[in-house]
Amino acid sequence: MQNTTNLATGLRLPVNALDYALMAIYFAVVLGIGFAARRSVRTSLDFFLSGRSLPAWITGLAFVSANLAATEILGMAANSAQYGAYTVHWYWIGAIPAMVFLGLVMMPFYYGSKVRSVPEFLLLRFDRWAHLLSSALFAFAAVLIAGVNLYALAIVVEALLGWPQWLAVVVAGFFVLAYITLGGLSSAIYNEVLQFFVILAALIPLTALGLKKAGGWGGLTDSLTAGHGHHFVTAWGGTGIGSANPLGANWLTIVLGLGFVLSFGYWTTNFAEVQRALSAKNLSAARRTPLIAAYPKIFIVFLVMIPGLVAAALVPGIGTSGSDLQYNDAIPYLMQELLPNGVLGVAVTGLLAAFMAGMAANVSSFNTVFTNDIWARYVVRGREDAYYVRFGRLITVIGVLVSIGTAFLASSFSNIMAYLQTLFSFFNVPMFVVFVVGMFWKRASVRSGFWGLLAGTTAAMVNYFVVYKQGIVAIPTDQGANFVSAIAGFAAGAVVMVAVSLFTAPKPDEELRGLVYGTVSPGMAEPPAAGDDAWYRRPALLGWGALILAAACYIPFSF
Repeated sequence: MQNTTNLATGLRLPVNALDYALMAIYFAVVLGIGFAARRSVRTSLDFFLSGRSLPAWITGLAFVSANLAATEILGMAANSAQYGAYTVHWYWIGAIPAMVFLGLVMMPFYYGSKVRSVPEFLLLRFDRWAHLLSSALFAFAAVLIAGVNLYALAIVVEALLGWPQWLAVVVAGFFVLAYITLGGLSSAIYNEVLQFFVILAALIPLTALGLKKAGGWGGLTDSLTAGHGHHFVTAWGGTGIGSANPLGANWLTIVLGLGFVLSFGYWTTNFAEVQRALSAKNLSAARRTPLIAAYPKIFIVFLVMIPGLVAAALVPGIGTSGSDLQYNDAIPYLMQELLPNGVLGVAVTGLLAAFMAGMAANVSSFNTVFTNDIWARYVVRGREDAYYVRFGRLITVIGVLVSIGTAFLASSFSNIMAYLQTLFSFFNVPMFVVFVVGMFWKRASVRSGFWGLLAGTTAAMVNYFVVYKQGIVAIPTDQGANFVSAIAGFAAGAVVMVAVSLFTAPKPDEELRGLVYGTVSPGMAEPPAAGDDAWYRRPALLGWGALILAAACYIPFSF
């Protein structure tokens, strides 16, 4: 595995005063949004959940933007340069079904129970031990993932602009810290909406110019087929059990490992995403938040996959020991080769915006979980509301500082998306199995939540660090190992939950109202708002539309 402490030294961009002016304007607007949002922060609910007052289109765009971090842009482009068109699986089977499931099935439980975080739901459904363990695991994962964003930003800015890594980290950390500390979640969400459009403004011209450089889609696929084989430009080619393919996974591990456990584990329990839906103004808006986000998510894959494919075509040895470029260099390389000044400034700004969106999503979810689920619940209880707002701002500072400390843990991965998927298999998948069993099986006992979460996390880590890393079972790639780890974590968590539940007492039925499928609580019922009969306000219609559209997109890549 290659070390990626630095990107290729030859990727310095020819930025000029116009490019820096565009970046300066963007950062000024970011801080302005933070100051404007500060005036709306009066209570802890305002700071941590925007007072549950935001419309669905705002929360929907923030939902997809929080996920569209630079780690995804660089990581999915790296995925494409390394594995080819298999990248579409992370979107059409690895995101859309889970987003639809979150909106149609799980959001009524989250929003209707009035929880402030995902771990808090486990407190209501199980007990304090499941709640405390899930809170600690999530808080740890959040600062690790925020650190990935800071690490990626530092090495990219050093390579592209010549800034020292410490300066890039300090500048980005300061701006994220400033606008979240000032305006809380509202500031993060409104900045994420802005960042969504800035990111698109960066990726669209890069994708179009990359395709033109490669001779159009036909020229690109011909070049990749000649250099990497036919399977490199198909979604399902070579995925039969026992067949070899660039991804190192078969259709079963793709469907179960990525399409089910990793995908559902991330999208339905990752509080960095769910927090955006919980800030919506009512249950209808909360349910529509991930469904609205699903539509741009279907097409964003082309904006991150095509640049990776173009880089693989233009630099045939990318990522190998004989090349100066690694897989993570795909986007920076194309920016250097294709973009003129002005457009280059927009692209660099979009990349910085993506880093900040990803970091802000994890920092804002970290401060909410640490303040509400750990500090206020177990350390300092019963203080006035203003105290927890002040503490939330303080823990935001600490979270950013810890993220800086964890940034370089990602340096041993030549593909940062592989690192992120490893973290998701460790932390999100075990939490998902606890949620899904607890939501759909009334008999799941109070103690089963803690032991299922612990068993799932342990099994995923043992599979990755022992079975895979020690070569006990040969798995061709990190991503293939992640899929298997996710399956192992899910299976172990489910088996342990069932076993523990058979020997321990369940919660009384009256305590499960609104927490288990088939039960209803008063908080989940709300009258339809005016205009809710419009097609775009119908969650089921939006959900089925997203699923059908994602399935249709597979057709051109299936042969």
